[in-house]
Amino acid sequence: MDLNLSGKRVIVGGSTAGIGKAIALEFAKEGAHVTLIARDKGKLEATLNELSNTNQTHHFLVADYSHPESLREVVLEYCAKNQVDILINNTGGPSPGQAHESLGKDYMNAFQQHLICNQYLSQAVIPNMKNAEYGRIINIISTSVRQPIPNLGVSNTVRGAVASWSKTISNELGPFGITVNNVLPGATMTGRLEGIIQNKSKSTGKSLDEVSKDMQLNIPTRRFAEPVEVANAVLFLSSEKASYINGVNLAVDGGRLDCI
Repeated sequence: MDLNLSGKRVIVGGSTAGIGKAIALEFAKEGAHVTLIARDKGKLEATLNELSNTNQTHHFLVADYSHPESLREVVLEYCAKNQVDILINNTGGPSPGQAHESLGKDYMNAFQQHLICNQYLSQAVIPNMKNAEYGRIINIISTSVRQPIPNLGVSNTVRGAVASWSKTISNELGPFGITVNNVLPGATMTGRLEGIIQNKSKSTGKSLDEVSKDMQLNIPTRRFAEPVEVANAVLFLSSEKASYINGVNLAVDGGRLDCI
């Protein structure tokens, strides 16, 4: 299937590792112009050098999601000079922990890094998308928006807020040819999953291999996802083939969710 992404300009957040990096690499393979966002310039430069390049222009922006106002300034300046067709909102998740034991600052920091940064990034790209009568905004969230994940209390809470925000703006932007959707990755082989496995190993006394196998038994496909499998869903939603898909939560989880 030709996704017709060649020549599109896409911004990918959190794009130097894990799912974000896989998304950036796949967009570049499809001929898109990719703009990376992360806080580590060295990692950004290394990732930029990995992107496929056939008459494409790739960029990177150094910005820290812990400082939303600075991120906003960087992206507004970029969008004043560049038409962005596709925005992928993605950043690392909050630390594990019980919801009732978390501090107010934990919630506030996560809210800033996820919802507020998503808001600022979207506000930066929307005006040109409206003018073009075309745009895609895709938020990488979590299956927790439909089924809370144990010991990820802050993440469950904030991800739910992002999902509600996303549905709201999908209704607002649909008349302008802009779709807004969420991709909900299940257990995916990234550094974050490795950290979760290590924490479970320490708390239960089980080996890393035992913890991994136990987790995979809860997934109908009996395995973890690879980041590229999440990226493939993102690319489809970004394409013209998905022009009538708007305001959805697409789980890419091997069937782990109990609810439909």
